Amino acid sequence: MMLFDTHVHMNARQFIEDRDEVIKRAFDTGVHYMVVVGFDRETIPLAIEIAEQYETIYAAVGWHPVDAIDMTDDDLAWIEELSSHPKVVAIGEMGLDYHWDKSPKDVQKEVFRKQIQLAKKVNMPIIIHNREATEDIIQILEEEDAKEVGGIMHCYNDSVQYVQQCLDMNFYISLGGPVTFKNAPLPKEVAAEVPMDRLLVETDAPFLAPHPNRGKRNEPAYVKLVAEKIAEIRGISFEEISENTTKNAFTLFGLDVK
Repeated sequence: MMLFDTHVHMNARQFIEDRDEVIKRAFDTGVHYMVVVGFDRETIPLAIEIAEQYETIYAAVGWHPVDAIDMTDDDLAWIEELSSHPKVVAIGEMGLDYHWDKSPKDVQKEVFRKQIQLAKKVNMPIIIHNREATEDIIQILEEEDAKEVGGIMHCYNDSVQYVQQCLDMNFYISLGGPVTFKNAPLPKEVAAEVPMDRLLVETDAPFLAPHPNRGKRNEPAYVKLVAEKIAEIRGISFEEISENTTKNAFTLFGLDVK
């Protein structure tokens, strides 16, 4: 049994004191692979540093939409430079976040477009952050022809009606802790509908811990709880979910199956 946590923030401050122990716990649980996501000047270098320390941990580099207003042309050039690092497998997370109002929508959209264009230039998949902005995100992905590189709809928490549009644009659907929440019907509906060859699992740790750890610090070992819940919803074995989501992650990130 082998799991791949496709979105984790082991570079977050919440893991400063026990990062290595948390990673060991993940490995011991069968979570052998993960992508650590860097999204600003502080978290990007640490994502790469962690990936360099562990053979089966990789990094993604991008700029979070909440902080879009802080991104400069130099930051974009830096992300482009880092994209050639052997452990960097994706650009992101990027996207739109209309919940917080730190960055104006027009600035978020501009930074989003620039990162899609960069990903196409360096030929890498993208990781999409979406909060209360689905239609604008789909429109921008279509206008920028993001299908060329594809990527991940990270922690998908929207209606089933948008899933096919995402699949048509060469995106995988990644589900996290909310699929285990009793009061979250949308991820459960999506878990039942997404084609097996386009499904991924993640934690988004330290955020969104799955049941029965909801409200506590999340960690990559808990991606097993997400996979188990999806298996239950689909009426198939945990092993089948584990095998397929791991294979899908390897395919998306262009990794050789070990």
